Order: sequence, then structure tokens, then C-alpha cells
Amino acid sequence: MPDVAYSGVPNERSEKRVHFIGPSRDEVRAFPRPVRRTIGVALRTAQFGRKHETAKPLKGFKGAGVLEIVEDHDRNTYRAVYTVRFAQHVYVLHAFQKKSKKGIATPKHILKLIRDRLAAATADHRARESQ
Repeated sequence: MPDVAYSGVPNERSEKRVHFIGPSRDEVRAFPRPVRRTIGVALRTAQFGRKHETAKPLKGFKGAGVLEIVEDHDRNTYRAVYTVRFAQHVYVLHAFQKKSKKGIATPKHILKLIRDRLAAATADHRARESQ
């Protein structure tokens, strides 16, 4: 089974469970508190099957199943990427501070990392469904 951290049992009001692929939980925890708060609210919104106002589809992935949250804080830009492709699960795939000053495009090596982690999330989801 892939390296997946689980973020607790949903309560009776929520619908989906949140899982963190690889080091994505630690990546989010390294962000400044206001950024973590925005990401937390966006993930909580996703648990209820809704899309947070700051979430948008990540370019390069078909459809709206892979979303990113972009948050600016103290002249820095932070991003968190998650997927809602699975009925009962939200997977946080990657979180990072945007460092490039050239354009807003996500670097290719980060897109590859996100694709790899999406594959791990898919494998984890399949393993959970078969249990």
C-alpha cells in the first residue's frame, strides 16, 4: 500500500475522508498559519462535496478532479493540490511554495510528482475498495 497518512474519521456531518499522500501533510504543516487555515477550510469544504472559492482545476489534468488552492502570504505564494476523484475520499497530493518568479505555470517536475502521487492515491483507493 502507498505511503498514505489518514486524517481521522469523518463525523456524521461530513461525507469524505482526507488522506495525505507521501509527505504532503508535513508540506502543509510547514506553511504559515494563515495559509494552513485556508487549505484546511478548503479541504473541509471538499469533504462535504463542495468546492472552496479559492480552489480551481489544476491545468494539465483532465476535468476538475484535481484541484489546487493558491494562497499568497507575506509576498510568497503557496499551493496545495488535492483530488476529489474518489467517492468517499479526498487525497492531498502535494503542497509547495512557488519559488519561480517567471510566470505562474507549475514546473514540469512538480506536475510529474503530482501525477506520481495521483497514481499512489488511485492504488490506495483501489486497495480500500477491495477490502
